[in-house]
Amino acid sequence: MPNPNTAVNNLTAALLDPILQQDPAGPRITYYDDASGERIELSALTLANWAAKTANLIRDEFGLLPGARICVLLPAHWQSAAVLLGCWWAGAEVLLTPADDADLAMVSADRLAEVEDVPEVAVLSLDAFGRPAEGLPVGVTDYATSVRVHGDQFRPDSGARSALDGLSIAEVLTAATDSAAAQSIDRTDRVLSSAGWDTSTELIEGLVAVLAAGASLVQVAHPADDAMARRMGTEKITIRR
Repeated sequence: MPNPNTAVNNLTAALLDPILQQDPAGPRITYYDDASGERIELSALTLANWAAKTANLIRDEFGLLPGARICVLLPAHWQSAAVLLGCWWAGAEVLLTPADDADLAMVSADRLAEVEDVPEVAVLSLDAFGRPAEGLPVGVTDYATSVRVHGDQFRPDSGARSALDGLSIAEVLTAATDSAAAQSIDRTDRVLSSAGWDTSTELIEGLVAVLAAGASLVQVAHPADDAMARRMGTEKITIRR
């Protein structure tokens, strides 16, 4: 688990480096959508590759430097995790509410109207097969189309002074390690959750704390009670949030 008392200058590196050293191939995020039947499983290495592609997109295609502010208006989804980690790897501050002074917004199509004053916007279709978002306005970037051409390795610069809604990297790590301890999560756990990531507290408790502990997350959208009950056994769940 990252030590929040140790000076770190990049949040994604602090979260992913220990996992990549200990267990790069094991399942890190398993995503279900009980409405569509979708199931996607990502190892730490695959998650890091997606985060690196996103960070390269942010730096090379949008030209943003560490300290940029990025609105992320996305549901609790495996692609959202990749986007968040990519933003932090690029040294950006993530904002979970619309902000007109943001440098970039990365949003689902249904929230496009909330960021019409942001100068650069990327839309995620969140499609399981990587299909692009349809009918986007001129000047809006389709994430699925753009991100795939970027490299899956990233060399980060130092991070932003703020990492998440005004919280510093150290403050996010401290909150995450405290939350992991309060939830009794450690690196051996498989955590089942259907909670959202709409606020900084929800995001820290639902995603960042799991990664900080080196644990594995099973995240479910549109949960069905019978499927959730079966999943306790099939996914070897040790903690249900």
